[in-house]
Amino acid sequence: MTKALEGVRVLDMTHVQSGPSATQLLAWLGADVVKLEAPSGDITRKQLRDLPDVDSLYFTMLNCNKRSITLNTKSERGKEILTELIRRSDVMVENFGPGAVDRMGFTWERIQEINPRIVYASIKGFGDGPYTNFKAYEVVAQAMGGSMSTTGFEDGPPLATGAQIGDSGTGVHAVAGILAALFQRENTGRGQRVNVAMQHAVLNLCRVKLRDQQRLAHGPLAEYPNAQDTAEADEVPRSGNASGGGQPGWAVKCAPGGPNDYVYVIVQPVGWKPLSALIGRPELAEDPEWASPESRLPKLGKMFQLIEEWSATLPKWEVLEELNAHNIPCGPILSTKEIVEDESLAANEMVVRVDHPERGTFTTVGSPLKLSDSPVEILTSPLLGEHNAEVYVGELGLGDEELLLLKTNGVI
Repeated sequence: MTKALEGVRVLDMTHVQSGPSATQLLAWLGADVVKLEAPSGDITRKQLRDLPDVDSLYFTMLNCNKRSITLNTKSERGKEILTELIRRSDVMVENFGPGAVDRMGFTWERIQEINPRIVYASIKGFGDGPYTNFKAYEVVAQAMGGSMSTTGFEDGPPLATGAQIGDSGTGVHAVAGILAALFQRENTGRGQRVNVAMQHAVLNLCRVKLRDQQRLAHGPLAEYPNAQDTAEADEVPRSGNASGGGQPGWAVKCAPGGPNDYVYVIVQPVGWKPLSALIGRPELAEDPEWASPESRLPKLGKMFQLIEEWSATLPKWEVLEELNAHNIPCGPILSTKEIVEDESLAANEMVVRVDHPERGTFTTVGSPLKLSDSPVEILTSPLLGEHNAEVYVGELGLGDEELLLLKTNGVI
């Protein structure tokens, strides 16, 4: 069966996480992703190693289904080979610092001359302006994109989220831009430039907080548990585990009280009557002080306290069963251990075991994109330069002797 992106060649000049997360998605969709690395390799091959002298999980989990070649793009021969690789590619992706590829001699104008049909995607920390040359990291993007100021509890410091919305979140945005550019090329015959900034991607994921920033001009944010503190506020406060949507939600404790013994509960208007019965307070369904969503808004803290007095006596899976039986929206807080061991995630190929030639078997995240005509098989990440001969000799037509010479001279 053919894959969605079969026949698309991607020259992957990315490293660390934001770029590799994007190109891995393209590889899962069937593109031939050729990861071009310096002879020393992507820095993450050696970062956070759990086994000595073996590619780290950081690298293996972001570079499945790719081929690896090495090239010193600072050398003259390296530049010539890079030119040929660009000529033969449909997509080129990089996430170097601002201007790095230009300084190699490969400006967008030069790349267009080499291959007018190429889609050239760049991931940067920031757009043009005062932040352009700031060093970009995951949590820096969260800090400057609106996430950290609105995450945590009001009386505590701003917090980072465990989700990699700055790196992998930006990678997903980059994939959307690349696919749109490839689709447009079908009509125009031309490639184009795709630019995605980490700060911008995080901001896009924080749009509901900008919604609330504008709502402040017209009164307090009633659905926030600290609504009274927003009456005179000029910026959106941190609001703990508030849902951020139109229906109030909170994480309530369960037995036996471990760090992840919680269930997240959302209280819809239709769910209040069965919920009040479940917690042993059926009279609250008719009490005018509690019966309507508007009457409950000023006392959300008390409402979730009542729910927690019930949930804290039961294991979270029993709480989940009781709530679901009454069609009350909820979800258990799953630890990383529980996720790795979750049979349904394994059955859906979202937690996948992959064989690696040096480290043995490792667990990784499978493709969240499920296409009926383009199934994904997760293949191991490549060893450094594993496909040098395959690409340089088999595809570019270099001789075996030149390949050896390139290695001897430090070009590959």
